[in-house]
Amino acid sequence: MAVDFKDYARRMDKALDHLNDEFGAVRAGRANPKVLDRITVEYYGSETPLNGVATISTPDARTLVIQPWDTKLLKDIQKAIQISDLGINPQNDGRVIRLTFPQLTEDRRKDLVKQVKKYAEEAKVAMRNIRRDGMDYVKKLKKASEITEDDQKKAEKDLQDLLDKMIKKVDAALAAKEKELMSL
Repeated sequence: MAVDFKDYARRMDKALDHLNDEFGAVRAGRANPKVLDRITVEYYGSETPLNGVATISTPDARTLVIQPWDTKLLKDIQKAIQISDLGINPQNDGRVIRLTFPQLTEDRRKDLVKQVKKYAEEAKVAMRNIRRDGMDYVKKLKKASEITEDDQKKAEKDLQDLLDKMIKKVDAALAAKEKELMSL
């Protein structure tokens, strides 16, 4: 009997997706609308993501322009950006908000590389925990005599192969992000 690991593979994919979201939120000196994904504004009594109340555009490599659909939100959007961890001071001209991304210093780039390495390590730990859950499941099946010892060995090898494949993806994503951070 073959053991089904679709659930564990799906959970590892989710960990990789989360890592990519974390990487997208790291400001790399280029204007990227993804850095605003975590910012919310109160709109008609509920917290609404910024991209749900405004159009966000990138007129050039260093600037984001936020144009709210309702100009009454300008001050709220400006305040939300100021209290976020973006570290950019928004300029409000009464119609739109401009965010100008400064050139990154060498020290700041190195700090960002450390941060993305930490995110990658967290993703690897999450994936290892998922593998451990899978191994426990296989051992439980073996103990209940639902699978043979050969099936158990094959299942454990399949799980390890799945983890190795996912860790290669994490390493590739990390290498790409490091290159992006250091090559600006």
